[in-house]
Amino acid sequence: MTPILLAIACLLIVTLSYGGLCAASPFGNCRKCRGMGHQLKTDRKGRLKRGKDCRRCHATGKRIRAGRWLYNRWARIYRAGTAD
Repeated sequence: MTPILLAIACLLIVTLSYGGLCAASPFGNCRKCRGMGHQLKTDRKGRLKRGKDCRRCHATGKRIRAGRWLYNRWARIYRAGTAD
């Protein structure tokens, strides 16, 4: 197998795997708060306490994956174009 065909096959496998992940689990953990919905802070004694709510995920701890966001955008445009 030539290197070009091998690269194409690997790229196709990665793309289909990510598409399957986006279809099965459209939401992932927020990268800023790591899925907790808030940041952890320490008080003056060094003990952990709850910080402010995460602004990126609005304290849900979840975010929509990029592939699912693109699919939702495409589907919305397609529906708007074919709705008569």
